[in-house]
Amino acid sequence: MARVIHFEEHALARLRARVAAAEEANQDLIAFARGHSGAVSSIHHAVVAVMEAESWDALLHVVTQEWPLILGLDAVALALVVGDRGFRVDAGGVQMVDAALLQRSLDQVDGVVLRGVERGHPLFGPACDLIRAEALIRLDGDAPGGLIALGQRAQQSLDARHNSELLMFLGRSLSAMIRRWMSEA
Repeated sequence: MARVIHFEEHALARLRARVAAAEEANQDLIAFARGHSGAVSSIHHAVVAVMEAESWDALLHVVTQEWPLILGLDAVALALVVGDRGFRVDAGGVQMVDAALLQRSLDQVDGVVLRGVERGHPLFGPACDLIRAEALIRLDGDAPGGLIALGQRAQQSLDARHNSELLMFLGRSLSAMIRRWMSEA
């Protein structure tokens, strides 16, 4: 006697598995889009805050004190080379640093560097021991040259392409504002 094989149950099970996989991929895409949208919003908020700074000191305050809150970071440091002098600014204030050391750091960053680290860049100062993920953004322009260092305690998986575009925008915006305040000083 011939046996009848029911393909309908097998086909239905495969179809359900494919629909479940498509739904999971869709949820992942939505989560990425929401996260990217949040990152764009945070970067724009940070740029507007810098644009609203009413003085050089206010600009430094926004970058070192407000950006960590706006961007959800643990540490932000700004390093500038002005003529033959180097400066590092963080939540603790302004410190003089060796301009040659800063220039070597500048030479190692082409645009944006995103990386997980065991210890943060020395530009973070005392906070460098706590940093596990960092972004170094080169500040370009006429003068001064510099770096912005953004750090987090938590290790992050970084989407380099999308994040570096946003961070380049952040760096270019900050460079423009620094040039503005330096020319007025």
